[in-house]
Amino acid sequence: MSRGLTYKQAGVNIEKADRFVKDISRLARSTHNRQVLTKLGGFGACFGLDKKQYKNPVLVSSADGVGTKIKVAMLANRHETVGIDLVAMNVNDILAMGARPLFFLDYIATGKLSTNKLTPIMRGIVTGCKQAGCALIGGETAEMPVIYKKDEYDLAGFCVGIVEKNKIITGSRIKPADILIGIESNGLHSNGFSLVHRVFTKSEIIKLAGELLRPTRIYVASVLSLKRKFDLHGIAHITGGAFYEKLMRIFPKQYSVRIERNRWPVPRIFNLIQKRGKIKDKEMFRTFNMGIGMVVVVKARDAQGIMAHLRRNFKLKSWVIGEVAKGHSGLRLI
Repeated sequence: MSRGLTYKQAGVNIEKADRFVKDISRLARSTHNRQVLTKLGGFGACFGLDKKQYKNPVLVSSADGVGTKIKVAMLANRHETVGIDLVAMNVNDILAMGARPLFFLDYIATGKLSTNKLTPIMRGIVTGCKQAGCALIGGETAEMPVIYKKDEYDLAGFCVGIVEKNKIITGSRIKPADILIGIESNGLHSNGFSLVHRVFTKSEIIKLAGELLRPTRIYVASVLSLKRKFDLHGIAHITGGAFYEKLMRIFPKQYSVRIERNRWPVPRIFNLIQKRGKIKDKEMFRTFNMGIGMVVVVKARDAQGIMAHLRRNFKLKSWVIGEVAKGHSGLRLI
C-alpha cells in the first residue's frame, strides 16, 4: 500500500519551521519588557498598555517592507542588515507623528526555509527593535514554494506605537519662516532600489553591496529626545517619493517650501547612480533621500540648539536645508 502525498513533499517543512521559531525565540525575548504578556508561538501576542504615563493615549500603527533592496541581499548573500531595514521603515514612519514604538511583528515569506538566510534576518530585526526600544512580540514565517523560488524571500513588518493625543505631530502647526533641519541618512536606506537594479549590472551590485546594504538609520532615540526638549512643528521620514512627496505631505497647502541643495554634502553613491543612469535632478530628489533621512520643521531660533543636541548626544550630522514661505507653489529646489 503506497503512502499518500505529504505537505513536506509539496515543499513545506512544518517541523523545520517549528524548530526555527524555537531557535529564534531567545533572540526575540531579548527585546521584551514587562508589558509583553505572552510567549512567541501562540495564536496571538498580548501587550499590556501602561496608561499611567499618558492622559489620553493614542496608538499609531504602520506596515511596510524593504522592497527590492532584498534582491541586493540575495545577490551578495548578506542578509542581516535587511532585518534592521524592516524595523526602521516602520518605526521611523510612526516617529514622524511623534509616536514612540511599543512593539513589532514580522512576516517572512520564502520559497524554501533556509536558516542560513532567515537567522541573520532575525538577528537584524532584533537589532533594529533594540535600537528603536520596542519589543518583537510575534510574527509569521511562511514557506511558499508555489510563489517563490527556493532562494527567494520577502519581508513585511508591522509596528504599533503610542503618543499623547495633544502631542501628535501632523504638520498643522507649521508656519512661514519655520526652517527645515535635515538629519543625515546612512546611505540609500530602503528606497530607489528598482532604479538601482536598472543602473548597475549584477556584478556591479555585488561589488557595491557594502554601500548598498547599509541599514536604514533608526531615528527613534534622537528624534524623541528632540521632541522632549524642543517644539517640533513637523517631522518627515524621507522614503519613497522623497522630497517631492514624502516631505511635502506634512506642509499646509497654503505654504511653499524652499530647499537649498548646496546646504549639505550629497554622499558619493547618489552621484554615482545619477551619472551612470543619466538621471535628472528632479528624478533623483523624487526617488532617493540624497543624504537626508529625516527632516524636522522648527522655529528658526531653535535651529542651532537642535543641531548641537544631535551632534553632542547622538553624533548625528544635521543641516539647515530650507525654509517655509507663504504662497502655494509646492517645493522649490534651488
